Parts: sequence; C-alpha cells; structure tokens
Amino acid sequence: MNILNILDEIEKTDADIYDRLSPRRKVMKDFYNAGKKISLAALPLALSSMFTKAYGQSSTTAVNDVLNFALTLEYLEYHFYNHALLGTDVTFDFPSTAARNAITTIRDHEKAHVDLLAGALGSAARPALAYTNFDFRAGGTYNADNSYASGGTFADVYTNYQTFLKVATAFEDTGVRAYKGQAPVLKGNAVLTTALQIHSVEARHASHLRQMTAAALGVGLKPWITYSANGNDTGVAPANPVYAGEQNTMQAGVEITNIAPGVTQAAAAESFDEFLTKAQVVTIANLFLKPAFRL
Repeated sequence: MNILNILDEIEKTDADIYDRLSPRRKVMKDFYNAGKKISLAALPLALSSMFTKAYGQSSTTAVNDVLNFALTLEYLEYHFYNHALLGTDVTFDFPSTAARNAITTIRDHEKAHVDLLAGALGSAARPALAYTNFDFRAGGTYNADNSYASGGTFADVYTNYQTFLKVATAFEDTGVRAYKGQAPVLKGNAVLTTALQIHSVEARHASHLRQMTAAALGVGLKPWITYSANGNDTGVAPANPVYAGEQNTMQAGVEITNIAPGVTQAAAAESFDEFLTKAQVVTIANLFLKPAFRL
C-alpha cells in the first residue's frame, strides 16, 4: 500500500483535500515521520484519522441543536400563516382567491417542514410549540386565556392585510438567511441535503411574498432583496435586523464594484445573498416568542 499514491488519487477527485487538512508539505512530512515511528499495519489507522479530520461529520449534539433551531422557526411560520387562515380574530380579507391560496400553500409547506424536522429529531426534538406560545404582534399584551389584549410593534398584523404581508416577507427573508447561516454546521452530515432543500423552498416563499407585498402596497419591491443603505429594502424599520449586512458589496475579500467598469453598488449587493448568524436569528425570533419559549 502506497499512502502517497492514495493521496494523489484522492486529490484528483477532491482538489481541496490538502486545504481541508493543512499545507501539502506538512501532510507529507507528517506521514513520512509517521512511517518511521509506527508499523505499516498501523498506517491505515493514521489514514482513517486524517479522513475523519477532513470529512468528519458534525457531532450529534451540534446537528440536533441546528435542527431544533430550524424547527422553532418552522413552527413560527406555520402558526403565523395557519392563524391568518383560521383565526377568529383575523379581520382582514384576502384580496383574491389566488392570494388566499398562496398563503394556504405556504402554510402547508411549513407544516411539512415541521413534521420532517420533528421526525428527524425524534426524542431529541424540542417540545411542540402551539400558536399561543407566540406573540406575532411583537410585544403585545395577552389576557389570561391567551387571547390578544393590546399593543405590540405589529399590533394590526391580523387586522391589516398590508401589515400581515410585511411581517410574512420578513419571516421568509429571515428563514432563507438563517438556513444559509447554519449550513456550515451541517457540513459532512446527511441532513445538510434536506436543510438545503428547505432553504430553496423558503427562498421561493420569500420571492412570492415580496411580489404579493409589492402589489398590495403599490411599491417597487422586487422578488429579491435589493440594495439600500442599511440593507432593508422593505421600508419597514422594525425589520432592520432581518436585513443587516445585505448592503455588502465585498465577497471573498474582493470589492465587487472594482471588478469591472459599470458594476454599481446596487448590482454588487444584489448579486450575492448574505447569511444571518444564529445569534442574529435568535434575536429576531425571540421578538415573536413569549418569554417562556424563547431560544
């Protein structure tokens, strides 16, 4: 068995193998020294250790933490839409059957995400969250029977269709950026594929809701996040944390506006999606969770 030949063959299909470990020269030196210190029979164990370092899966604890984090966001979205469709305190009217059907479809998608994530976690899943565990008015007060009393940043979210759409758009844009931010934690784990599949669906939700919001408010909101000084193109100031960093024009250390003439600041910012850290998403989500159930 020639270890160096094996590494060369791996490099043909994974050019980043040495970047995953350390510089090539150090890897070669380590194996040369290992060959002098241990028997040939022990080299496969050393090779196995190297592969674990390069391709090792995330720990079960870390994966469960990310999945429960995602599950909380999916509960939030599901209950938000489900209540808009069925809640007795919802007084706005959907402007068309198509609009109601769109929200129904998105609600059903979110329920499927909840069921999948809860099933994948099994006994490790956080306790199920009910509608009454959330505060979709963001700071409202509630009666003893959990019915809404008054107040909140979005006090009219279920009485004003435009407010409902603004909050829905912020939720979906948050979901897209949240899944993207947690993808590195799942690297090397089979659930990454599922997380990315959910991420793409959330992106389609966000795009459709942005178009619905633009139509309802008569504003020029595009299906994607466009450039603005603070990243927030919705004009809804309380949603600023959702769009933090979206005005960024530098990628991989390269200032995109300097690549070629005519690349504007707006084009540079809109050409790339940014992620939100877990801490940023937790801050956003906790605005809509009652204290006992916050992340």
